[in-house]
Amino acid sequence: MGGSPVAAQEASDDDSASNPLPPPGSATPAAEGEQEHTKPEAPAEAAAPAPVEAKQEAATAAAAAAGVQAMAVTVVRDVEAGRVASTSDQGGDKPSWFTPKRLLVMFCIINMLNYVDRGAIASNGVNGSRTKCSGGTCSPGSGIQGDFDLNNAEDGVLSSAFMVGLLVASLIFASLAKRYNPFRLIGVGLLVWTIATAGCGASFDFWSITICRMLVGVGEASFISLAAPFIDDNAPVAQKTAWLAMFYMCIPTGIALGYVYGGLAGKTLGWRAAFFGESILMVPFVILGFVIKPLELKGFSHNGIKEYGQMLTPEVQDQIDNNGTKHVMPGGIDDLAGKVPQKFSFSRFGRSLMTEIGLFSKDMKELLQEKVFVTVVLGYISYNFVIGAYSYWGPKAGQQIYNMTSADYMFGGITIVCGIVGTLAGGITLDKIGSTIPNAFKLLSGATFLGAIFCFGAFCFKSLYGFIPCFSVGEILVFATQAPVNFVCLHSVMPHLRPLAMAVSTVSIHVFGDVPSSPLVGLLQDKINNWRSTALILTSILFIAAVFWFIGIFVPSVDRFKEESEHGVPAAERSNLRPLLDDNDEARTSD
Repeated sequence: MGGSPVAAQEASDDDSASNPLPPPGSATPAAEGEQEHTKPEAPAEAAAPAPVEAKQEAATAAAAAAGVQAMAVTVVRDVEAGRVASTSDQGGDKPSWFTPKRLLVMFCIINMLNYVDRGAIASNGVNGSRTKCSGGTCSPGSGIQGDFDLNNAEDGVLSSAFMVGLLVASLIFASLAKRYNPFRLIGVGLLVWTIATAGCGASFDFWSITICRMLVGVGEASFISLAAPFIDDNAPVAQKTAWLAMFYMCIPTGIALGYVYGGLAGKTLGWRAAFFGESILMVPFVILGFVIKPLELKGFSHNGIKEYGQMLTPEVQDQIDNNGTKHVMPGGIDDLAGKVPQKFSFSRFGRSLMTEIGLFSKDMKELLQEKVFVTVVLGYISYNFVIGAYSYWGPKAGQQIYNMTSADYMFGGITIVCGIVGTLAGGITLDKIGSTIPNAFKLLSGATFLGAIFCFGAFCFKSLYGFIPCFSVGEILVFATQAPVNFVCLHSVMPHLRPLAMAVSTVSIHVFGDVPSSPLVGLLQDKINNWRSTALILTSILFIAAVFWFIGIFVPSVDRFKEESEHGVPAAERSNLRPLLDDNDEARTSD
């Protein structure tokens, strides 16, 4: 016959378990038959509805729980596959105009504006001169020095103040990149830079402009630490060093434009207008930094996990393991407990601070254990020691040795042209011979050694006509190291350490390189009182840089760009975890 209602319900329970989410309103023929058979017998089995209703409620709850768990497992598998971490192709709403090349152009313009500011504040139109009095007649001062009546020591503090903010904040931004999206951190830094440059234009005394110059350094720090890793991630495989070369080529170009811009704006509109103009030019990039869907750096996947963690309830997240074992996932209840707003206390702040310091110390220890990174930075310090002293004392030495009438323009022109040509040539050459760490060290040591020979020989010439071509060739060779040295810094460390590596490299080359080199060379000149000898001694330090980089050829090296990140994600899956721009997919697959 038709069977009992209880048996029919048990069969229905089995069907529900095997197909937990049937289409609403649908019913199987068997179920319809059972319903027709049980209707006449309902009065005879008045006691049956209670257990039947209970089992129906249990079946509905089980179906719902199974459905939610199935959705949760699917979402978590998507997280593990890397699809959720991708911000470049999520929902098809990636802005079509934001391509890797446009990212490079945007970063190059920002980098150039940073160095335009450095050139502008050093220009005569902005920096100016103090009021001078002679024979009872005083000539009015100009620029920052004239308005604030700064002596040379106070004027020099403005440059040092900028460097203090840059060096301190670069390490901080590099550490924050592990907790916050690096692309957004660049936007925050550019916002600080924009406000600070406007503050320089509105400053009213020495201390106000000094504080603003510190904040300009703080704003630039985020960009210096994080821009190069973004470029390295998005560049085509066969052009990584060339793209870095284009980025670093903006340094001499920006300084040169800054001299011209500062001179024109300062003399026509006043020195304050020069700073306001810089601030206005940066505003569009600040907006883009907050409006563009944020990219993620290779080795960092915290954003995607956080977003999907918010979609799941803590209970589901805690029970996501297939074996039924409880595991707390990122975004689970244990993690959420630390994110619930709590009343501020100094003890909690102290513990958080100590935790951050501990993590930073752990990363620093891991970074300094990379022998390749330490070797390349030691050579970079020696290199920057010479370049920094060249930029400061070069015109004065040229004027004293060769009686140049316009030493500023001569050295400035040589440096700009040779900087652009040399930087691009170094990046393109490394890509042509193969972008590997040993090849980079070969190029670094060879170009620096030959450049040192030409620069040393240039100062041996007694004639200006022999000095200029020889020194120009030397500078082209020396500047060819810019892209390869940063390539090694990026690829000799694990992906999650790249922002910190760039920050440590920046701090090291300034603290031990160009910052002490200018006063030390001045002290040497005071002792020997011979600019030719001083220039030859300074140039010989380039050979030390060449030796460090020559040693790097023989240091065992591995390109860590393709190794596992700190999250332990395999390399094959981690390539999907970096939400870069879609136009770079072909370049990645061709590797």
